[in-house]
Amino acid sequence: MYFSRTKPLLTLLLAYIDIPLVHGREDFEFNAVAATRVLQQWYNQTTGLWQSTGWWNSANCLTVLADLTAIDRQLDIVTGEVWPNTFENAQKFNLKQSRSPNQCETTVCTRDVRIQGQVQIEDANPKGFLNGFYDDEGWWALAWIKVFDLTQGQQYLQAAMDIFDDMATTGYNATCGGIWWDRKQQHNTAIANELFLSVAAHLANRVPEKKDYYVEWAKKQWTWFDESGLINKDNTVNDGLDIKTCKNDGGIIWSYNQGVIVGALVELDKAAPGDSQLISRARDIATGAIKHLSGRDGILHDPREPNLGGDGYQFKGVFMRNLHGLQKVTGDQTYKDFIEKNAQSIWEKAQKDSILGPVWSGPFDKDHTNAATQSSGLDAMVAAAAVQ
Repeated sequence: MYFSRTKPLLTLLLAYIDIPLVHGREDFEFNAVAATRVLQQWYNQTTGLWQSTGWWNSANCLTVLADLTAIDRQLDIVTGEVWPNTFENAQKFNLKQSRSPNQCETTVCTRDVRIQGQVQIEDANPKGFLNGFYDDEGWWALAWIKVFDLTQGQQYLQAAMDIFDDMATTGYNATCGGIWWDRKQQHNTAIANELFLSVAAHLANRVPEKKDYYVEWAKKQWTWFDESGLINKDNTVNDGLDIKTCKNDGGIIWSYNQGVIVGALVELDKAAPGDSQLISRARDIATGAIKHLSGRDGILHDPREPNLGGDGYQFKGVFMRNLHGLQKVTGDQTYKDFIEKNAQSIWEKAQKDSILGPVWSGPFDKDHTNAATQSSGLDAMVAAAAVQ
């Protein structure tokens, strides 16, 4: 059965019916809605989280829903109920995790403890969205900022501000500078530092009475990051610093590390215009990532696909989301083409029944699908719809 675009989106999302493949570039939004219906089948109303994936991944699920709702406000009929439910209930739950900052150092990532394919959760009653891992906290801060942009709900903005305060007061001043990855001060990773910068820059653009405060933090963090050695000679970002030597650890080049810093620089340029180097550096990193993480067909990959475990399935979507932000301010046709090509490849080669697989060049791999692969692919499709 084929539904016209004027059909209520609640029906599209929740009715268990067959939706035909739509291949035209003008149909990215329609395909994204179909994929969102699948994503929401993993949504747990009781916990406010998405089953089959992790705590921080659920923040990214929330983010992509916000991005799609911003494109088509009809979707608010569904997402308008998700925001308050997740805000109320997700605070009551936390993941029981075996954490390692070095993603996928074995054949299969083991960062999340899993029981029969489901993430085990316990009632940890954390304070808000704080859990002792600063990257996780940063993801939730960015998610609630996106929801605030849609709803103007002050509780969401306040949550992001509270998270930033925790990152700054308990996580900052790592041995090598910047912010620690974890409250136990064991690792200094690129992703935690990028997220800290990004949250500061986003808040600077949304909290006028404290704009100078957040801009100062963001500029200070970017100066450190730029000089830390995390950005290598290929203009790509490695995974972290060796805290014994404070040198680049030579870790794997993951797509999300490229995306978050690109998005952070775009946001900082908006908060403190006048430094032409911010967008220039963002472009260098985006271009470096596309060059080094794409196959000959121009499709984005992360190392060790499809064995990416609890974390890696999320990574490529984060890059595409932030690449869209850079494309929006630069109008770069190369980025637009890259976004569209990847979204089209996902739908034509890595999708079945609107379920999105982990390897965007295909073939479809049902054995490695979950809410993370779904929301990651959805990020690419939403970005493609947004650049039209």
